[in-house]
This record gives sequence, C-alpha cells and structure tokens, in this order.
Amino acid sequence: MKKLLLTLAAACLLASAAFAEKKEIHIVSINDMHAKIENFPQFAAVIDSLRAIYPELLIFSAGDNRTGEPLNDLYEIPAYPMVALMNQIGFDATTLGNHEYDGGQANLARLINLSNFPYLACNIIPDPKWGINVLPYKMFFVNELRVAVIGATQVGPAGHPDTHPDNCTEILFTPVEETLQEYKWLRDESDVVILLTHIGYEEDVELSKYVPWADLIIGGHSHTQVAGGEFHNDVMITQDINRLERVTFITLTVENGKVIDRKAKNIEIAGYPKQNKIVAEMVRYFSDNPAFQRQLATLTAPMTTYEELGCMMTDAWRVETGSDIAFTNTGGVRYDYLPAGPFTVSDVLRLDPFGNTLVQFSLTGQELKDMLIATHYADIEYGFPKVSGILCNVILDKKDNKKIKDLKITNPDGSKFDLKKTYQVVTNSYTAAIAKSPRKDQGRDLNRTTAAVIQEYLEHQGTLDYTGVNRVTQSVSAK
Repeated sequence: MKKLLLTLAAACLLASAAFAEKKEIHIVSINDMHAKIENFPQFAAVIDSLRAIYPELLIFSAGDNRTGEPLNDLYEIPAYPMVALMNQIGFDATTLGNHEYDGGQANLARLINLSNFPYLACNIIPDPKWGINVLPYKMFFVNELRVAVIGATQVGPAGHPDTHPDNCTEILFTPVEETLQEYKWLRDESDVVILLTHIGYEEDVELSKYVPWADLIIGGHSHTQVAGGEFHNDVMITQDINRLERVTFITLTVENGKVIDRKAKNIEIAGYPKQNKIVAEMVRYFSDNPAFQRQLATLTAPMTTYEELGCMMTDAWRVETGSDIAFTNTGGVRYDYLPAGPFTVSDVLRLDPFGNTLVQFSLTGQELKDMLIATHYADIEYGFPKVSGILCNVILDKKDNKKIKDLKITNPDGSKFDLKKTYQVVTNSYTAAIAKSPRKDQGRDLNRTTAAVIQEYLEHQGTLDYTGVNRVTQSVSAK
C-alpha cells in the first residue's frame, strides 16, 4: 500500500510539473507598410532566419498594407503585388487599415479573396452584396496554446475610416472600444489575447484602460515608433514607423494558461544585409514598368518639408486649371522629402497616390475661409491645409491649441483679402467630400486626376526650386 501511494504521489508531481511547463509564443508584427515592396526581399530574409529558430512563428499586420507605391497601387489588379508578397511570406492575419478601403468595396473584396490569410476587424459590418469577407477574430493554436486575435479598424470623426466616403458606402462601422467588449469572453477561452488595431498610438494607450483582459495590442495608423514594447495599464503595446523600415519581434511566455512575461524588440529591415531570392525575383517582376521612371522635371534643390511639397501640389492645380486659389488637406501630401534631381512619374504618384479628381468651386472669400477651417478639423491629425494663391495665418485658441480662434487670409503680396468677392477655388475630391461647411456652390468635378495635373505642371515648368516656400503660419490668440 505504501509503495502504491508513493507511486501515485510521484505521478502527481510529474503531472503538476508538466502542467506548469512554460511555453513561448513568437510573433513578428508590422504596420503601415504602405506598399513598400522594395523592402520585401530583406523582410522575407528576416522571417526566414526567425522561422529557422521558431517554426511556429506568427506574422501579423496592423493594417495600411497598401497605398503609397504606384508599382502596387496602379497594378492591373490594384494592390495585388502586396497581397502576393504577403502570401509568399506567409502572413497569418491582418486588420483593415483606413487605406485598405482606397480601391473601393469591390476591389477590397477581390483582394481579400486573393489573400491566403484572414482580415480581422470586429467593428465592420459590410453589406453582404459586396462580398467583403472579414472576421471579427481568429483563434490560432500555437505550441499547444490558444491565441485569440481580435481585429479593429479605424473610425474617423465622420463615422468611417479616413478614406474617400464613397469607398465606404453601405459599410457600417461601430465604435472600437464598445465593440471590443463584446469579445471579452475570449479571455476565458484563450491562453493569450491579442488586439490587432489600426487606430493610432494614443488611441491604443487610451484603449488599454478598457481592455485589461488583453495581453498585447499590436497597433498601427499613427506611424509611431515604439521602442520594443510599452506597458500601459498592464497591456503591452507595440507599433513601428511606416513603410517597412523596421518590425517588432515579440516573445510571450505562458504558464498555466496565463502570460507571465512579455518581451519585444525592434528589427531593422531597411538595409538588412540578406535577401530572399524568390521574393526578390517577385519584386523585380512587379517593378518592371519603365513608365513610372519617366522624368517630368528637375529639382534644382531638395524639397524638405510637407509645406514645400504641398505648395507645389496646389500650385499645379491652380495654374493648370486657371483657378484663383487651390488648397489640399495636409494628409494628402504623403511624404516630406524629395532630393534634388529628377522628378519622376513615380515621385508624383507616391506623393499623391489616392486617385482623387479635381473639384472646382465658385466661393466667396468667407465661404473659402469656412471651408479651410472645416478641412482642418476633418483632417486635424495632419494640420492646416496647404494653399496656393493666398497666405494664411491660423490663430489658435490660447486654452486649446487644436481649436482655431480665427483665420486671417491675405493675398500673396500681403494685401487685404476680400471676403465678399467670389473666387474660383480648386481642391481634390476627398477634401470636397470631408469639408462640411456652408457654401452655395457644391462644386464641379473636372474629371482630371490630381496626380495627372501635377505631372502636366511639372512638364510645363522644366525646373523647380521651392526652397523655404511657406504660405501658412500660426499664432496664439491673446485671449
């Protein structure tokens, strides 16, 4: 009898030790790749190296896989090169960034159907007619552990993601924080709970207060470089800078169904010394389009700010359409540096990748003022619009620097601007849609894409120098 009891005790100890065994989950997270296909051979090589050590490696994207590279965005099936490359590397899931909608509903559905990985977003309800197959979450089984991944897509002030409203018609978007609570039950069904969000770093930090049941938030949208992982309210948050400059490698340690340790480190992709040869050949194939390399003009000095590039864009629209004034939402200016030398078709399409058209209005000076302010609030994370044909002094509220107290407009020579006079004003179709301001004229679509008009302007100029050009200043109200 004593021998039997000893045997049973030993068995219990072995079982307890086995049950308490620590296990690890390894993840590579990425966000806001914006179609930087040039970095995929290096990215694939990093994944190859990690998979050799961790065969069950998970790869997640926090959205905005597309928009920003004409080789991808203007492909025969728009954005297919990114899908093909993500399939080849073996992504496990992505959430929907606001730019995933840029090609419209039908194109999004087609891309999802061509993907070998699921798209996760719990707060999107598309009309079934679009065939947009999005899951709220997915359970992954890794190293005998249950990993629940819940997706969430960005919802802007207008009630839809930051893309042209037409791209989101007949799709219902629900509040992120509120909708995520409906999936709290996954905590009891999982060893690990991960939120895959495209809402922005500050929003993720705020969200962490309401999801203490989550172990990890993999975030995107704001292009915020987090050093490894940050802890907020005992939730780890990660995010990387955009355009596949670097990724984050995450290790979660689990014991008895609970995450007991979380570590994360950044891995540089740009300049990585190795390449995956198959992926490199795919990138070469997708890049074989000499039309994008055609030179339009020559920059005699580099453009070094969003303001300089935005002024050039709006000059192009104003001059080529014969308008008095032009402006663009600052979010429509997609990079802030271009070196001296050739200004190519590719440079234009990366600068203005959305396929917007130009819309012309007959506006009084007061209506223009109201529309500029409305554009600022609709595009507030990027700042005040870029302009041509006028100068603007934005007077911010002393108590709230996000609120405009007043806007002073002058003519380019500094003379008084007439608020009662009617002007021909041109802007892009996205801005025309988001700027909710009182105006009699609802605008006329000129059926000319904004990027094509910029190309025309550059060809007409030959050489350009926008060094130091700045048409928008800011001050703070005295009261």
